[in-house]
Amino acid sequence: MRWEGRRGSTNIEDRRGRGGTMIAGGGIGGLILLLVFTFLGGDPGSLLQGVQSQGYDSPPPYEETAKEKRLSEFVSVVLADTEDVWSEIFKEKGFVYKNPTLVLYSGSVQSACGAASSAVGPFYCPSDQKLYIDLSFYDELQQKFNAPGDFAMAYVIAHEVGHHVQKLLGTSDKVAALRQRLSEKEYNIYSVRLELQADYYAGVWANHAESLNLLDEGDIEEAINAASAVGDDTLQKRAQGYVVPESFTHGTSEQRMHWFKKGYQSGTLEEGDTFNTSEL
Repeated sequence: MRWEGRRGSTNIEDRRGRGGTMIAGGGIGGLILLLVFTFLGGDPGSLLQGVQSQGYDSPPPYEETAKEKRLSEFVSVVLADTEDVWSEIFKEKGFVYKNPTLVLYSGSVQSACGAASSAVGPFYCPSDQKLYIDLSFYDELQQKFNAPGDFAMAYVIAHEVGHHVQKLLGTSDKVAALRQRLSEKEYNIYSVRLELQADYYAGVWANHAESLNLLDEGDIEEAINAASAVGDDTLQKRAQGYVVPESFTHGTSEQRMHWFKKGYQSGTLEEGDTFNTSEL
């Protein structure tokens, strides 16, 4: 992605080095469950129960490495690009786009949705309309999920911004209202459709980024590979050796790739209604 030397977003909140509220108990199994449920935009508040506050003295200023500095600049530019694209799309529809804030943290963080460890991966909290990301996820994306490339990381950010778009359009609130009325299995169906729509919106952003000549050859393939790497079936198979379809909350690898590609090909909001289609 052609990002160097371009405008970065001012909507960045740097909490690195501040610590936070850590998840108590659960062990590796609990962290895997959190990863599968909240990765790329799930609501961590529903799973993060039994947290334990830890006291901290005033920490020294966070000293980022040269690699972290480059990553934070990259993330800032990608966020700025999403601001430009979605502001224009909303304007065309007669809406006003409210920019989200992206929170950089290290290790653990407290959001309006609850406490989270970096093990849950990047997430969006609709309660405070902020994206949360530990930059160490960039290495995890490459090494653990075998999804290298800067545009794989850009896809992750664009997906979380997609959840913000859903919040502004009222979609996420409608889905959240179903949580108390449906069984977990029934609610998961809507959760999957919400996540796939966020993948579609990430594709819409990629379409506009390409039209602005911001992409390098192979960028779209990097994003598609990342979408495949974080499908529920792939994550569950890696974690436990088998899949449980009724527990899916984000969609299969095939579904996630499909909806990202559809958004990329369309470039519009109109074809992204994942709730009223059999096309999953």
